[in-house]
Amino acid sequence: MSHVQLRNIRKAYGAHVALKDVSVEIPRGAFFTLLGPSGCGKTTLLRAIAGFHRLDAGEILIEGQSIGHLGANQRPVGMVFQDYAVFPHLSVFDNVAFGLVQRKVPTAEIRERVGAILATVQLDELASRMPHQLSGGQQQRVGLARALVVRPKVLLMDEPLSNLDAKLRIDLRRDIRALQQSLEITTIYVTHDQEEALSISDQVCVMHDGVVQQVDTPWILYNRPANRFVATFVGSNNFVPVTMGPDGRTNLLGQTLDSAMTGTHAIAGTVAAVRPEKVRVGTPLDGADLQVPATVRQSMFAGRELQLTLEVAGHGPIDALTPPSEAMMSLKPGASVTVGLHARDLQFFAPGDSGARVS
Repeated sequence: MSHVQLRNIRKAYGAHVALKDVSVEIPRGAFFTLLGPSGCGKTTLLRAIAGFHRLDAGEILIEGQSIGHLGANQRPVGMVFQDYAVFPHLSVFDNVAFGLVQRKVPTAEIRERVGAILATVQLDELASRMPHQLSGGQQQRVGLARALVVRPKVLLMDEPLSNLDAKLRIDLRRDIRALQQSLEITTIYVTHDQEEALSISDQVCVMHDGVVQQVDTPWILYNRPANRFVATFVGSNNFVPVTMGPDGRTNLLGQTLDSAMTGTHAIAGTVAAVRPEKVRVGTPLDGADLQVPATVRQSMFAGRELQLTLEVAGHGPIDALTPPSEAMMSLKPGASVTVGLHARDLQFFAPGDSGARVS
């Protein structure tokens, strides 16, 4: 049985429907991320699980038991907030102990449990400090410790790293993932950062306009997006219309598509998608299924990769990511190159911004 089950969840604010018949099952011990743009409903869903929002319809179950009738302070969940939410007048120790005090846990047990969790999040030497004496990352660890010390069945995290600088965000997300795995606690995590979601999750649920678009492992989500919205939101993609040539055959970037390579999915009117890292660039280029001449419009060095924007005559720009070799670094705007695509790297979608994948 799934550890957390969300069944036909609906939530509206007046005429605006924030969640539209959301149903999701989350395995025990999974790191499950809700991913999507601002306003997609992910935080509303998380706060509904926490008990902060009353649902209009649907049911939330943990370990097969409905929790919809329970208040926020009665639910078997711990919450880590975006803005740390530490009490400024309490020490680190007292902040973490707060939930246990409210539950009237014996003093000796409070000392033991708080000491243990502070050691786990590497704050045991800072137990007597006040919040204003802590960095942003340390304050977020206090929030994490406070959520975990009550031993929840499910940990909820609402964009907990969004207020931190880039390097600290990467370091802390590694720590959170390692801690989650060591405790084997079911975690539901909200973010709009696709890289963050892909790097730490067992499963990712992509949401848009209050609707679940796809739930899958990061690998499948990235490599086999269910529709064009997911393909657009998760990572970068080039989208190129498939057209009908004068000879009645399907074309991509002015080149005939061989049905033996692409199957029957590449029909006129669909849209082909290819990731920038799958676009080959050469001067000249051998071995690709499709090859077209192009002109360098822009070149940007990003350390481990070179980001190229290439103009394909009559078909607009194509983005490519390539290793920054000396030859590639010498390319200047206006340089002529060849763009190569492998048929195996192409995916095809029905027309429209949310067109379903057809291959």
